[in-house]
Amino acid sequence: MVPGQQVTPARHGGSASSRSHGGRARRGKAGTRRKRSPLRIALLIALALLVLVAAGAGWVYLRLNGNINTFDAGGLSDNRPPADASKGENVLVIGSDARTGGNTALGGGDANDIGRSDTAFLLHVYADHKHAVAVSFPRDTLVTIPPCRLPDGSWTQTRTNTMINEAYSVGLTAKGNPACTQNTVENLTGLRVDHTVVVDFKGFAALTDVVGGVKVCLPKDLYQKDLNPKRATRGKLIFTKGEQTVSGQKALDYVRIRHGMGDGSDIGRIKRQQAFVASLLKDVKSNGLTPTHLLPLADAATKSLTVDPGLGSADKLISFAMSLKNIDLHNTKFVTVPWRYQGARVALVQPDTDQLWAALKADRTIDGKDAGGKKQTDAGPSPSASPSPDATIGAGLRVSVYNGTTVPGLAAGAARTLTAHGFTVTGTTTARSQDHTTTRVEYGPGQKSAAETAALLFPGAELAPVTAPGVSVVVGQAYADHPSAAPVPTAIPSRVADDARSADDDPCSNLSYG
Repeated sequence: MVPGQQVTPARHGGSASSRSHGGRARRGKAGTRRKRSPLRIALLIALALLVLVAAGAGWVYLRLNGNINTFDAGGLSDNRPPADASKGENVLVIGSDARTGGNTALGGGDANDIGRSDTAFLLHVYADHKHAVAVSFPRDTLVTIPPCRLPDGSWTQTRTNTMINEAYSVGLTAKGNPACTQNTVENLTGLRVDHTVVVDFKGFAALTDVVGGVKVCLPKDLYQKDLNPKRATRGKLIFTKGEQTVSGQKALDYVRIRHGMGDGSDIGRIKRQQAFVASLLKDVKSNGLTPTHLLPLADAATKSLTVDPGLGSADKLISFAMSLKNIDLHNTKFVTVPWRYQGARVALVQPDTDQLWAALKADRTIDGKDAGGKKQTDAGPSPSASPSPDATIGAGLRVSVYNGTTVPGLAAGAARTLTAHGFTVTGTTTARSQDHTTTRVEYGPGQKSAAETAALLFPGAELAPVTAPGVSVVVGQAYADHPSAAPVPTAIPSRVADDARSADDDPCSNLSYG
């Protein structure tokens, strides 16, 4: 034995020689078995990558699901517009100035204060998924706030002539009451809100950071006092005149600023907010609506979003976002509900407002085009939605007709008018009394939207809720004197359309009011 040489003890009783030869033989065979073709190696690598990707995607979805907050749908009204009130989808977006969850650092104020809504707009996504319009509501708009649920489970009484932003504060909780705002918008428009999304300061600032900033424009230099009019001095310059890119706190200041431009009203601020959202959409679209770009956006947004249960999971939220990818920037419009000043408040202008809602129900675009089709839902196309692109406004709605006068044949004439516009007339007969001067459209629980649609065909018709189910048209003497139907709106009213902004407009155009 060579000095220093170590002898490995024999195991399992075999000699060193036999172990050596046997080992080489076995290694030779094993080497033959391990020899793999390039195709097999590639398949194994691909399989490994798929496992890693699946695991990563699972982690991402778990992360996003953990971020998402939902509000209690139990606060939604039982008397909602029917799901097929329009063929498109309607999304209510609320900008909350709640100070909870770290928002005080961005917005200032008391972290224990009640939640308020600073901004609200209804996004109507047409059924063709190629057009969309966002309708902004001035926060001082006087509306009717229907019964809303309080934290103790009781319900409020109907409040009339009340500012729309007060709906979010019903219950006086720090998180606000998005269900009450949704009830109010549904009651106002007759459109069913499919989804509601609340964005707070943190979520808004995070979104602008993720996209690398948003291009905005200012018509003049602005100072700290313009953001906070209670300041004793003008303060530092915070925005210079012209185009610039903002993100985070700076972006938040831009959309909140109200004074120092135009008449300093909320109307002017709405115009700048619409321009800002348009620029944000441009950035998102330019980056591409792909999972690679959407996931960071979703991660940032979901941390400070509160949504209805229908969007309460990552797959639903991303699926909805992806469903908007075919909407062209030019076909994405921003308008403001028809309004006028009423003292220090804002009143809705009629009949323009009702014509706006009627046009959206009929899926008519800004320029009067029919953008209808099958309504998309989580469960697939709605069976009650008409697939015909030229479906009339009464499609799928059932009414009965009564003659409220002594003029013979009036109910039959009204029935023909309704049928010509797609309604199904379930019967015609004489009313209990024949002294009706105006036409009266009566509707049961949950049928207000259908009644409003029917009333469009009878100038001066009044709406009347009743306890009996269904919708009934009681024609009056006014219809006997002027039996021609009112023209059905085929486009958004001109005063609204003329002031519309497209998402691809110049960021420096139409930035203020007054």
